Amino acid sequence: MLLQVRKKPPPLGPELLALLERAPEPAILLTVDHRILASNAAYRAKYGEVASPGHPCYAASHGYDSPCDENGGPCPLRATLESGRRQRVFQIHQGATGPYHVDVELEPVLGVDGRVAYFLERIHEIAESPSRPRGELVGRAPCFLRALGLLQRAARSEVPVLVLGESGTGKELGARAVHQMSTRHTRPFMPVECSGLPETLFESELFGYEQGAFTGASKGKRGLVDATAGGTLFLDEIGDVPLAVQVKLLRLLESGTFRRVGGTEPQRADFRLVCATHRDLGAMVRAGTFRQDLFYRINAFPVVLPPVRERPSDIPLLCDAFLAQRHPSKRLHPDALARLVAHDWPGNVRELRNVVQRMALLADGEELLPEHLPPELAAARAPAKSAPRERNAFALDDVAPLDEVEAAYLRWALARRPDRAALARALGISERTLYRKLDEARRLAAQRPAPSDD
Repeated sequence: MLLQVRKKPPPLGPELLALLERAPEPAILLTVDHRILASNAAYRAKYGEVASPGHPCYAASHGYDSPCDENGGPCPLRATLESGRRQRVFQIHQGATGPYHVDVELEPVLGVDGRVAYFLERIHEIAESPSRPRGELVGRAPCFLRALGLLQRAARSEVPVLVLGESGTGKELGARAVHQMSTRHTRPFMPVECSGLPETLFESELFGYEQGAFTGASKGKRGLVDATAGGTLFLDEIGDVPLAVQVKLLRLLESGTFRRVGGTEPQRADFRLVCATHRDLGAMVRAGTFRQDLFYRINAFPVVLPPVRERPSDIPLLCDAFLAQRHPSKRLHPDALARLVAHDWPGNVRELRNVVQRMALLADGEELLPEHLPPELAAARAPAKSAPRERNAFALDDVAPLDEVEAAYLRWALARRPDRAALARALGISERTLYRKLDEARRLAAQRPAPSDD
């Protein structure tokens, strides 16, 4: 539903200004063209003079010279105009001490004629920013910010969170971010590596055991569930939990109680559950290797962390964060960075971090050069610097069937705008339609005859 917006907003009344000043979080009133009409004391304390009336919100918050959606990020005002209702997005703002994550809430303010007179934007700052403890959880790509926004939304509740993603995408860091942003952040964060525990030890490690429970148990031991004590229990790679233990884990989640190995008295558990896996749990349920009831219990709030290949624009930010941690005086040469951006990174952030740290150790000077890359990256052809083309230009040998033309254009567009959500918006189609068309383009390419060696 498109909103009817007044081109010229009415003068601000004292009631609205008083309401704005009473807001504890930074808040501003905006026009439809992103101009700040007024700000409250909390906003002025955060942004200073840049928040003066008439200044664009995107310049005050990000230092941009155009709206956020034209710089690869989510724009809450544009989303509100398109949806006709209040919107919330997760963004990175710039402050005096560097970037920090915020939850931006924007809603239309109607005038007496029923048309939108202003837009009220509230900025909920994240006390424990996920980007500050470790450099791996850094990025501005919309797909990455959406994932962080989901983690932030879930953090204040007690809903079980299931963090999904390929190996190396930072699932444990995402789980730690949920803990840090939750009301349990002062209590322990207890990670349990499910894939590293044999079935014979899993139950005793998780629930503990009583004295004499088995040979060698000369005294009792608290389990990891008991040691969590009001904090967050993180079950990493929960897809590797043995079926026999899954039954007891389900009982723990449903009843909130457990029994130590060799014990008879039920023990009360108090924890918030966060799980993670790189496996397809739905397929495991269908194959009978993961319990369906446990899957539904832990899958209350799934969050997918995108792989690095889906957010290549974040690679320079990640590299800067890695170097700042251990080698703050060093920097990447543009040619070396270009090769890093062009790589697919099957090991994701973990692989990228290891490569950058290796390069920093090999570089005697302050600049990390292509010669410092691993052999498989150093031997790869550097990305070609293509000549400027007219907008929407792409290469075809001759007149071709329409499905081939569309496939060629999609490949061209995807190479220039790797973030698929942003590409779908630019093309005026849904993400589902874009994924379907890309699948069709791949099938078409696979069916094309291979070139002859003659």
